[in-house]
Amino acid sequence: MTSKKNIEKINIDEDVLFDNNISQLLSSLDNKIRSGEFRIAIYGLGHVGSPLAAVWLRSGAHVIGVDKSKYILDSAKKGRTHIPEPGVNEAFEKGINNKKLSIYDDLVQASNDSFLKMICVPVLAADGTADLSAVKKVAVAIGKGLKKNDVVALNPSVPPGTTEDVVIPILQKQSGFTVENDFYVVYNPERIYEGRAIEDIEQRYPGVVAGYGKRSLEISKKIFSFIYQKGVISMSNIKSAETEKLFEGVYRDVNIALANELAIFSERLGINFWEVRNAANSQPFCHIHKPGIGVGGACIPVYPQFILKTAKVLEVDCKLTRTARLLNNSMPKYCVRQALKLIKPKKYKDLRITLLGLAFRGGVSDTRLSPTYDVIKELHKLKVKEITVHDPLVKRDDVISKHKNTTLINDLDVALKKADLVIIIADHDEYKKLNSNNIGKSMLYDGRGIISEDKLSGVNHAMIGNIN
Repeated sequence: MTSKKNIEKINIDEDVLFDNNISQLLSSLDNKIRSGEFRIAIYGLGHVGSPLAAVWLRSGAHVIGVDKSKYILDSAKKGRTHIPEPGVNEAFEKGINNKKLSIYDDLVQASNDSFLKMICVPVLAADGTADLSAVKKVAVAIGKGLKKNDVVALNPSVPPGTTEDVVIPILQKQSGFTVENDFYVVYNPERIYEGRAIEDIEQRYPGVVAGYGKRSLEISKKIFSFIYQKGVISMSNIKSAETEKLFEGVYRDVNIALANELAIFSERLGINFWEVRNAANSQPFCHIHKPGIGVGGACIPVYPQFILKTAKVLEVDCKLTRTARLLNNSMPKYCVRQALKLIKPKKYKDLRITLLGLAFRGGVSDTRLSPTYDVIKELHKLKVKEITVHDPLVKRDDVISKHKNTTLINDLDVALKKADLVIIIADHDEYKKLNSNNIGKSMLYDGRGIISEDKLSGVNHAMIGNIN
């Protein structure tokens, strides 16, 4: 009969042996990733997945690109991406040419043929809440193709608890394996600013990683040190890492709301918010953000909602987070009303209005949750005669095409000539160069505060935070 002491010794030896296996895996990881023996599968070649795939390709890894869209896959096979992100096309083209970028439409096979599987699919629903259906679908496929010692990383911003409560149970059920013993799970939140995503990953920010257990964490630190030149920040648990990413967005949303509130206050007081802001921010402990006609995109307006939903379950009243979201949501309507004060008399039915910017901010073509849609809704309620939307980067839009009196064009000169009133919504560089010659006899409302007063001599205009 084996004594209790011997049993304990056997268990300890098995743990040591397992950890030795992990040590061997970590010691050979560099060579195996760069040689292509350990391939990286990127599930979802969108705003997050495409730059991540590009970064891995730039590091020398073999990447498997996976997506449900035939158009996206066909473009990737040609070394192109539908995401206008600097550096991605070049990385894709080189990857195709040197046979280090493979494109799959079979999600299970991609899992079977890879070592690291990165889930980069979107989780945003139309109303800004979390839709985890794509994450679940990918997790099922990965689980079916999972092998021993594989690593699965979840990357999108998600409600706290998603990795452990949703993803891991699916992986274990589909694979028959046990997390931390047979395979490893990591949460690595994306931390990118569209338009400079590769630079953000490689140079600008450290990566944030959390593992389900000690082994997952050690593997994740080794893996992600490949691509984050600033190093990685190890979180104590996955739920903390999920929450960290949401805090980033809530911080910005709350501070933008503060700027909007102070801009409205300045208008009522009859002072120039921008002048006051510049002076206030000369004090090193003051950093008042910029106000704006709306907060869009798949990040800042979304993360507070994830926090608020979780807070409701926990019976925590996050008053400041909720109030900030409500205030920022109200800005499109408020700014439309302010812009229309320029019209005298208020004959909206004869009004031709040009909206500058459909993307949620300047320099990108991403229209997700763009405040422009809310501005259009407000103008439709007032039954204005004609709405022209201009954007230098957005070529077509299904929402706008549904409205008879609303059109999207890419010619800025034409957009300006047709307008009685021009409203700046996105801070594209093209709009910052506008002046009285471009605007002509149109009235102008600057919803971003991007045009200096000296450029608008003779133009009937106003801007957020400074109503003449």
